[in-house]
Amino acid sequence: MVFKELYNYRELLKSNTKKEIRGRYKQSFLGVLWSFLNPLLQLLVYSIVFGALLAGGDDTYYIYVCVGLIPWTFFTTTVTAGTLSVIINDNIVKKVYFPREILPISSVISGAINFLISTIIILAFVLISGIGFTKFILLYPVILLIQCILLLGISFILSAITIYIRDLEHIISVFLMAAFYITPIVYKLDQMPENLRIIMKLNPMTHIINAYRDIFYYQQMPNMQNLGILFVISIILMIVGYFIFKKLQKGFAEEL
Repeated sequence: MVFKELYNYRELLKSNTKKEIRGRYKQSFLGVLWSFLNPLLQLLVYSIVFGALLAGGDDTYYIYVCVGLIPWTFFTTTVTAGTLSVIINDNIVKKVYFPREILPISSVISGAINFLISTIIILAFVLISGIGFTKFILLYPVILLIQCILLLGISFILSAITIYIRDLEHIISVFLMAAFYITPIVYKLDQMPENLRIIMKLNPMTHIINAYRDIFYYQQMPNMQNLGILFVISIILMIVGYFIFKKLQKGFAEEL
């Protein structure tokens, strides 16, 4: 039933995804180039600020940060967009029937497309630095799929609840800023005290970023056990999130 509805409204899903992508760079002179410039500028800042403290003489530290920062940016921008996906489309939600879940789904898809473009930066750095590519890069779609499923579950839940609790939008922004520091983006897990490592390992983005680093930076097989567990958790979260979304969507029009 769910997939049939999405299939029937596939053109709406496609057009809304395109709108999401265009909306990111609306009235921007450089347009899609910001998919490259934004992570590059962030990388420059973090490499300068944290490089002297955490690089430890590693000439490839900037690549280490890059491989963590770009997936993290995908995560934060998509969570933010997914949270607001219903609110910013209030006009059509109140006037026209369509499967409302299309809105958070299109946010995740547009975020994934933007991430695919930004991944070119990782590939360029890995190639130019001489690290090169190995067969493990073939696991990239698997890791991306797990991250998208996780994001979809989060987006279903937050987009629905935010309709009723508008303060959640601001709470999420603060949470994402704090979450940056419990995710191994600019530092390594073994640089942290043992008690903090335990907390950080409960963070799903720790395992996703580590997996990206394994295939791009360390050129080794990711921890498939951790990814398998995260995949199951993400599937469960997506299913639970979908039912929460379906349950709460009955009051969307009235609340908007």
